[in-house]
Amino acid sequence: MQTIGLLGGMSWESTQSYYAAINQGIKQYLGGLHSAKLVLYSVDFAEIEALQQRGDWAAAAQILGQAAQSLQAAGADFLVIATNTMHKVAPEIQQQISIPLLHIADATARVLQQHGVQKVGLLGTAFTMEQAFYRERLEAQGIGVVVPDAPERAEVHRVIYQELCLGTVSDASRSRYLQIIDALAERGAQAVILGCTEIGLLVRQTDTSVPLYDTTAIHAAATVSRALAGQ
Repeated sequence: MQTIGLLGGMSWESTQSYYAAINQGIKQYLGGLHSAKLVLYSVDFAEIEALQQRGDWAAAAQILGQAAQSLQAAGADFLVIATNTMHKVAPEIQQQISIPLLHIADATARVLQQHGVQKVGLLGTAFTMEQAFYRERLEAQGIGVVVPDAPERAEVHRVIYQELCLGTVSDASRSRYLQIIDALAERGAQAVILGCTEIGLLVRQTDTSVPLYDTTAIHAAATVSRALAGQ
């Protein structure tokens, strides 16, 4: 089994979901008392969030790059960044390490392709929905992307930072998210990506008939497959 380097803390709420899903996946494949070989570096999200708001992505990349170097030094065979938004600086992080980085958008695109999804709605932070780094990664693999309109994007973003990252799960916010998901489906989305690792805490497939793709679950499953590739 390869050793997983998990770069988390953005937020810790979703990092614990990653940790559980990865270990459950390893147990599912190997059985018994097996669990993941994993090293975790959890950053202070308040520092990263402040840099996001200032648009100082270079400083954020430096912090996360140093964390990635620590994971490599601790014996990680590959790196997993446990957040969608900070994949904006994935190329800069990869430049600072020699182990491979398992990209969340690539893992998601593979599953969408396997399921024949050609046009997908994207929910996430404003950075993920509005900037090109995530959307273009999907589009390069033949998947069309639609995002909510501006007021809806603002509400999706607000709920992530002011509620979900603080551990608050609100029925009112769930209802609003479901309305936004329905609107994306009406605009031609065959499915919707939960493109922020906290959204799966709020919305589940049982809440809607629109197919949902939870990037936390997808990324965790891809992590398990990579760790067990030599088994």
